[in-house]
Amino acid sequence: MQKYKIAVLPGDGIGPDIVGEAVKVLKAVGKKNNIKFELQDALVGGASIDKYDVPLTDETLRLAKESDAVLLGAVGGPKWEGLDYSIRPERALLALRKELGLFANLRPAKIYPVLADASTLKKEIIEGVDIMVIRELTGGLYFGTPKGVEKLPDGTERGVNTMIYTTSEIERIAKIAFDVARKRRKKVMSVDKANVLETTELWRRVVTKVHHKDFSDVELSHMYVDNCAMQLIRNPKQFDVIVTENTFGDILSDEAAMLTGSIGMLPSASLGGKVGLYEPIHGSAPDIAGTDKANPIATILSVAMMLRYSFNLAKEADDIEKAVENILGEVIINEISSRQ
Repeated sequence: MQKYKIAVLPGDGIGPDIVGEAVKVLKAVGKKNNIKFELQDALVGGASIDKYDVPLTDETLRLAKESDAVLLGAVGGPKWEGLDYSIRPERALLALRKELGLFANLRPAKIYPVLADASTLKKEIIEGVDIMVIRELTGGLYFGTPKGVEKLPDGTERGVNTMIYTTSEIERIAKIAFDVARKRRKKVMSVDKANVLETTELWRRVVTKVHHKDFSDVELSHMYVDNCAMQLIRNPKQFDVIVTENTFGDILSDEAAMLTGSIGMLPSASLGGKVGLYEPIHGSAPDIAGTDKANPIATILSVAMMLRYSFNLAKEADDIEKAVENILGEVIINEISSRQ
C-alpha cells in the first residue's frame, strides 16, 4: 500500500470549511485506490497567533518539513490587521515558502465549458483555454536588496527596490517550466522585459540555454510582459505554460485567473524543495466562515495538483478534476431547470 504523510493547515476564516471538504475527497481517493494518506492538522496564521502569539510555530514548521506535502487553507483577516507587519498571519505563508525552499508557484487557469459564460470575455475567445502560469517565488523585486524608504537631505524621501536574479535561480525555475510542459502540450512562453531590464535580459539568455541543453523537445518562445498582458486578453488560447519572474508572475497569474470568470475557483502549487505546498488562490473570507457558503472547489483542485505533482498519481488527479467538471455541469443543469 502506498503511504503519504500530509500536513493539513486549515488556517483562518473559511480555511477550516474548505479544507474539511477537500480532506473528504482525499480520503475517498485513498479508499478507492488503496492509498493511505496520513493526515495531521496544525494551526497556522491568525489561528496560531491567537493560541501561540506567532503565525507559525516551530512545531508546525517541523511537521511541514517532515511531511510529503502540505495542504493549506487560507490565512489572515481584519482581526489581525492591526498587528505589526512582522507577525501578521501572512508571514506564516512567507516563512513556509522560505523554509521549504518553494521557489516555483504553479497556477492553472482552465475554462470549464459549463462556466464559459461566467467570464467577462466573449465565449469564442476563452473556450478551450488551459494555461499554467509558473511564477518564480523567492527572488526579484520582492526580495532583492537594497530596499526600503530613505530620507534625502532636502527633506524628501526615496523608495528603493532591487530586482536581482542569479543564473542558478533562473535555471531551476526554467527546468520546472519545461518539465511541466512535457506533461501538457509541450509549449513554454518565457515572459520578460529584456528590451529594458538587464535582469530579464539575463533571464532570457539563461532560459534559452536551459532549453537548448536539456529540453529541445519542448517549444520555447519569448514575449515581453506588456505584450503578454495584452495577448492574455486578445488570444489566450495561444498559451500553454507561461514562466516568468516574481512580480510579472504575480500580476499575470491574477489576470489569467480572471479569464475563467472567478479567482475563487482556482488552485495553486508551490514547489521546489522536497515538500510541496498546495492551496487555493482565494482569501480567507471571514464574513462567510462557518456558514457553509464557501466554495471548496479550489481546495479540492489543489488536492488534485498535490496528487499529480508531489505523488505522481496522475490517474487519481484526473479523476478528481473530472468529478469537479461533472458536478459543475450538474449544478448548471439544475439551475437552468429550476428557472423553467
